[in-house]
Amino acid sequence: MKFSHLTAALMLAAALPAFAQDKQEAIALVDKAVANIQKKGIDEACKDFADPKGGYIQGELYVFVHDSKAVMKCHGTNPKLNNKEMIELRDANGKYFSKEMRDLAMSGKTGWVDYVWVNPVSKALEPKSSYVKKADDKYFVGVGIYTKK
Repeated sequence: MKFSHLTAALMLAAALPAFAQDKQEAIALVDKAVANIQKKGIDEACKDFADPKGGYIQGELYVFVHDSKAVMKCHGTNPKLNNKEMIELRDANGKYFSKEMRDLAMSGKTGWVDYVWVNPVSKALEPKSSYVKKADDKYFVGVGIYTKK
């Protein structure tokens, strides 16, 4: 029994640095995207976010932008979601995560919102966390990471 606890602890310790790095990369990408919106405006910035060579799609990381009513202004990898109302969207456990993201970011705070979502690579439901930050009075930016390693 002790061996399995030790093994689990070692596996967790090995995964933490990668997870911490993913979190730092997500935060940096959100900050970069917010600065781009403030410099270029939302329409030009959204073009950058969707451009695979624009620096805003980095492996599994991509930028999404919602307006203050949680309407998807732009999604870095899935343009079919653009201009869709997301406020009533729930995860696999029934959590209104888009509303929670909107409420957190538009309050002027930054932070992480946890939810369960389909990983496009594994096609499985996996825990995900998105870091969100207000860009201006109309928009907030997010970048999500899958937390299962």
